[in-house]
Amino acid sequence: MSKVVLITGGSSGLGKSIGEFLSAKGYQIIGTSRNPSKYADTKFALVTLDVTDTQSISACVKEAKQQIGRIDILINNAGVGITGPMEEIPIEEVRANFETNYFGPIQMMNEVLPIMRNQNEGLIINITSIAAFMGLPFRGVYSSSKSALEIATEAYRLELKDFNINVCNLAPGDFATNIAAGRFHAPVVQGSAYEVKYAATLKDIDDHVDEGNDPVKVAKAVYSIINTKNPRIHYKVGAFMQKFSVILKNLLPDRVYERMLANHYKL
Repeated sequence: MSKVVLITGGSSGLGKSIGEFLSAKGYQIIGTSRNPSKYADTKFALVTLDVTDTQSISACVKEAKQQIGRIDILINNAGVGITGPMEEIPIEEVRANFETNYFGPIQMMNEVLPIMRNQNEGLIINITSIAAFMGLPFRGVYSSSKSALEIATEAYRLELKDFNINVCNLAPGDFATNIAAGRFHAPVVQGSAYEVKYAATLKDIDDHVDEGNDPVKVAKAVYSIINTKNPRIHYKVGAFMQKFSVILKNLLPDRVYERMLANHYKL
């Protein structure tokens, strides 16, 4: 029997790419969307899910289990972007971002773990971001929420090591998806202390997404992890310099690395 893969945020972007690639490889895919009826042409099944709603999470996992009888792999892909000066982003938007990028994946894991324990096997892949490894200017909330998920994964792995359940992170760099369209942008406020530099950085961020790599590279990385006997904790996929920036942070003194980021963002 082919393995069953549950993918959050499977109707577009990275999730859709991952689902289509794995489906072509013979996996049974259950994707999720807040509005599955909008995506009638999807190449795999979609169930309703709002990762910010506890009841929706429980109902989604229950339906996925009922459809096929098991859940072998969970891919926590659903996420949202957010930009703005840390000082100016409304606190309710900060909380909303963490609800989707951190609390939602935590609750998804907690819902599938009893199923995986009963199966005596399972794999969870949390899609984070290379931005999780550094506090990027005007993307600090996004960096923080993804970083929190990276660290939580380390704790889950230790707690689950006796149950034949693997948990790992896959951190993408910039890929050509629709994340910019769904991202919360704090407005560029005329007369703000951050007006000029934030406006320039915002344009740079959007340009990088538009010029990003093909999302199928993330799908191939997921496929490779699934077929690895003992997955590592952290994986990264993206342009060379994006991945190398994480290595540099571990090698360089803090102030040197900070200066390098400041120069890159012209701060």
